[in-house]
Amino acid sequence: MSKGRLEAFSDGVIAIVITIMVLELKVPEGADWQALRPLVPVSLTYVLSFVFLGIYWNNHHHMLQATSRINGTILWLSLVPFVTGWMGENHFAPLPTAIYGVVLLLSAIAYTILVRAIVAEHGPDSKLAAAVGKDRKATVSMVLYVAAIPLAFVNQWIADAIFVLVAMIWLVPDRRIESRLRG
Repeated sequence: MSKGRLEAFSDGVIAIVITIMVLELKVPEGADWQALRPLVPVSLTYVLSFVFLGIYWNNHHHMLQATSRINGTILWLSLVPFVTGWMGENHFAPLPTAIYGVVLLLSAIAYTILVRAIVAEHGPDSKLAAAVGKDRKATVSMVLYVAAIPLAFVNQWIADAIFVLVAMIWLVPDRRIESRLRG
């Protein structure tokens, strides 16, 4: 399979996931500010999920720019709309928050497997291998997700803060890949 096909496939999957999430957004009942109040938890959850999807899309795009050939790998992003809605509709309750963390962890693991598969395909001297190095960002992210999952049962706001922290870590595209592509 060419990298163009994988890129088009992942773009399609992410577009479908975002479309499903947009369709799940509810219109408030009422025309004043109070009508928006019940939608705040759901809206915050959706904003966080949209940020994560954007991060995956952006990093996936940059990673594939450093790739000349690929082999197959699957992402767990299709579960994001379900856990996003569940967590938001239940006002960040412990179980939905923990399951949200599990889906984010599985997505991070899938992304790491994809990076490693591409590096294995291109070799340890490839642009991508040089760019990601030991990939500490990925490791730190997975450790934070693993911590957030049980913390959701202690205090779901701590778990949510960890999810936001991971998003902030990844919000800026990985400059290592961009600088290697130019170099």
